[in-house]
Order: sequence, then C-alpha cells, then structure tokens
Amino acid sequence: MRFIIVTGLSGAGKTEATRSLEDMGYFCVDNLPPKLIPKFAEACIQSDGKINKVALVIDIRGGIFFDDLFESLNYLKEQDFKYEILFLDSSDEVLVKRFKETRRSHPLAPRGRVIAGINEERKKLREVKDRADIIIDTSKYAIKDLREEMNKHYGDSKQPRKNLSITILSFGFKHGIPVDSDLVFDVRFIPNPFYIPSLKPYSGNDKPVKEYVLEQEETKNFLTKVEDMLEFLIPCYKKEGKRQLIISIGCTGGRHRSVAIANAIYEKLLNKNYNVSIEHRDIKEDVHQGARKL
Repeated sequence: MRFIIVTGLSGAGKTEATRSLEDMGYFCVDNLPPKLIPKFAEACIQSDGKINKVALVIDIRGGIFFDDLFESLNYLKEQDFKYEILFLDSSDEVLVKRFKETRRSHPLAPRGRVIAGINEERKKLREVKDRADIIIDTSKYAIKDLREEMNKHYGDSKQPRKNLSITILSFGFKHGIPVDSDLVFDVRFIPNPFYIPSLKPYSGNDKPVKEYVLEQEETKNFLTKVEDMLEFLIPCYKKEGKRQLIISIGCTGGRHRSVAIANAIYEKLLNKNYNVSIEHRDIKEDVHQGARKL
C-alpha cells in the first residue's frame, strides 16, 4: 500500500495536488482529524488490497485536532506502517497574492492580515515540514506544472520510490533562493557572460555561452570539487532513506552561468545512472524585448 499524508501551507496547492492524486487512482480523504489516522490505516489494511493507494489531506483547518498528528504518526511508526509525507510550500508573496485574488481570509487570521496568518501557520507546520519526505515549492507553478510534478513522484508506480530522485535546479539570486533546496551552490565567482555583448542575448543552454562558461579555469575546478562532494553525499542520503534531493545552482540572474553549470552537473550524474532531472527556474526572467528567443 502507498499511504500519503498531504499537508502544507494554506494556498500552496493542496487541493490541486489532491485532484492529481485522485486522477492517478488514489483514494483521497480531505481534512480527516489526525486522531483518526490509525483507525483509517487499519481499515485500509483490512480491505484485502482493494484500497492500495491512499492520500490523506491534513492541515491546520483541523484546529485543535491538528495537535494530534504527531501522536498518530508515532503510532503508525511503532506499528511499522509505512507512510509518506508530502509538504506543499510557497513564498509569502505568492501566498498573499493568492489569498487576495480569491478574496479569502487566512484560517489563522480570519479578521487580520493574511501575512500574520501565514507566519503563524509556518510556525505550526515547521516540525511536520522537517519530517516530510517530499517538499514541493509551488511559488512559480501553474496548475499543469504541479500536475507534472505530482505525476513524477506518485504516478509511476504503486510502490513507494526506493531510488533517490535528484533535481538539478538553476536559479538567479535576485529572484530568491528556491525554498525547497537541499544543497545551494553560488557560482557568481565565475566570469559573467552577461557583460559580453556577443553572449548576452544567449542563455547557458546555447553553445557560445556554454563553451565560454565551461572553459573557465574556475569552472573546471568547481565542477571537479562538486562532483567529488556529490559522490560522497548521494550514497549517504540514500542510506538515510532520503527520497528527494534538490541541488540548486545560482548565479545573479539565473540565465547564463548557473544554467551552463547545472547542465554540466546534470550530464555527469546522468552518465552515472542516477535518477536525475533538471530545471531552469529563471532562464526566461531576464529576457528583454529584442533579445534572442529561446
């Protein structure tokens, strides 16, 4: 049985994530009081395999009942019942915007400022986020993006993933560090193609920028050291049961250096048969009018 507990911040996309799971054949229950989780799990086990994919949405809407969550999770662990926690996160700015667009009040600040409710909710959810198996930051996700991410983690198999899923993520520091990063590498020490007129219109996906960045002595030394570090860290993460590893590579704008170097790291890990994917979060953020289209 695959038993998923879906939680996270209000407005971060739990509803859409649940719809995605339903489309994949999961039996979904929304806002179940945490104290009932053990009873529900036992009922699923007694279904003789008729219910083998389950998702429970648990969040602060449960009020005082939310405090029973960890007691129930500890009970499941004691009974050797396997479960996963999916945590949906998003930036404060995006959450405030979403609440304003829907004209909803925050459940923890029904008559106050939305940001106050968000801050309080982050405090309440800090421990469950620390225990999450997978964290998805939906700040820049459209609905289709979230569905693709859900399918990547939960749509391939009826059994939990045993292999570590690695994502190489390029970004620009001026757009903010990705909140779901596990490892962050700053490559702003490498000469910047942005200041070379012939290279500025291109991105790190294009041959002129790629060659310029990868030919720098600093880049060569950096890639050697990062590769050595990852060769040490990845088996350690696997040993500890980690299922998702986000390796973020940042430069100023997220368009030139970070993209080229992220691609290089991705190719190295792919060639070693790791379960790896790549994303370029900010590659289009700094495309000015008249620049070369990608």
